[in-house]
Amino acid sequence: MAAWDDAGITADPGRVHTEGRMVRATLEEARDQIAALFGVRSRQVVLTSGGTEAINAGVWGATRADPGPVACSSVEHSAVRDASGRSGPVVAIAVDRQGRIEVEAVQAAIDQCQALHGRLPALVHCQWANHEVGTVQPVAEVVEHCSRLGLAVHVDAVAAAGHVALDIEGLGADLVSVSAHKLGGPAGAGALIVRRGLRLEALLVGGDQERARRAGLENVVAAIGFGAAAAELTAPGAMAGEQAAARSHTDRLRHIAEKVAGVSVLGDPIDRLPHILCLDVEGVEAEPVLLGLDQSGIAVHSGSACSSETLEPSPVLAAMGVDAERSLRLSVGWSTTDADIDAFAAAFPRVVDELRALRL
Repeated sequence: MAAWDDAGITADPGRVHTEGRMVRATLEEARDQIAALFGVRSRQVVLTSGGTEAINAGVWGATRADPGPVACSSVEHSAVRDASGRSGPVVAIAVDRQGRIEVEAVQAAIDQCQALHGRLPALVHCQWANHEVGTVQPVAEVVEHCSRLGLAVHVDAVAAAGHVALDIEGLGADLVSVSAHKLGGPAGAGALIVRRGLRLEALLVGGDQERARRAGLENVVAAIGFGAAAAELTAPGAMAGEQAAARSHTDRLRHIAEKVAGVSVLGDPIDRLPHILCLDVEGVEAEPVLLGLDQSGIAVHSGSACSSETLEPSPVLAAMGVDAERSLRLSVGWSTTDADIDAFAAAFPRVVDELRALRL
């Protein structure tokens, strides 16, 4: 039965009939667009249901054949930390007050793996940039150091992808995870980018899709959306323009916030992602600030346990030695306008002042 409709996306791309071949061509065009954004070959792109699956697939594939300890910092995303804990004991990589992972700290964790477990780590994690405070990591130096030691490295680039240029092929990491929704694509789409020549066991089995690296009928609709967003960002000047706009917005947000007494920036104020700003608000908990801003039509996030899906405050901020209960994370995107920043300027000082007055 013909399955080709006006959208051209309902047939199984694994079939050899005309409709299947047409959908396969559409799927591979999207894969090419994604690969072009990250400077890799199309064959390196394994399509997934999002960043979380990509991370889990990467950890599974890297450690399945040789289970062992994993070196991972507490500033990594919970998907990285939890997936690592399933593969073996996790040895912590220390971070500084800005949430930065240094090469020396990675080497210290490697030494600890040898001291505690009698072997090198099966996998080392180093995120491209932090998803809560925006600090950009020295990822190239960490990858180079681990490569010299023959250690596999996974890089969580979900927060950075689409916001800063990523030359993944030039980086040389074994595995890199990305997500579509963080760069303007649809939710439910992501990719694990695999170093050329690296073979890894699939997390999802039961079919030979994705060159036998991820079983299951591909989500062609999501892949098309991911590819379209990637193509927009690959256009000449597009990413630079978005970076400049985002940096302008977060610079304004920082200037507005720091005019309020007792407010400071968490993470690196300069070497950070252009679209993320994390604040520490002295004297009040973040949760009521968040709710006060929400009543003014401004959506922000907090590292406190009350505002998240977990019962514990942010382990990222705890690792940095700061109080998660007073942190606010502000982020901007392609749809952010100057009027949005003006609204924050009008609401934030008032909300903080009113809450502080209640404590007197």
